[in-house]
Amino acid sequence: MSKFGELISTQVPVLIDFYTEWNESSVSMHPVIRDVAAALGDKAKVIKIDVDKNQELADALRIKGLPTLMIYKDGQMIWRQSGELDANTLIGLVQEHL
Repeated sequence: MSKFGELISTQVPVLIDFYTEWNESSVSMHPVIRDVAAALGDKAKVIKIDVDKNQELADALRIKGLPTLMIYKDGQMIWRQSGELDANTLIGLVQEHL
């Protein structure tokens, strides 16, 4: 989990998508997350974390619904929501914290 601490301890916002390959909503978010990453460029980090491969982290963060989206900045969670969102909404949320 120390790697996770390194990922979120940045000056730029970090959008994290917790997903699984077997969850339909998670899979439908893949192109949305790709679009968000492309739109934000180097202004923010966009990271996808497979819950099945990172069960300890998912448990620690109490990930229940999928997909679960979070925004971190300077190591602090500043936004969290479960469920699908469109790219424009996510881009707007991240841009609020640039």
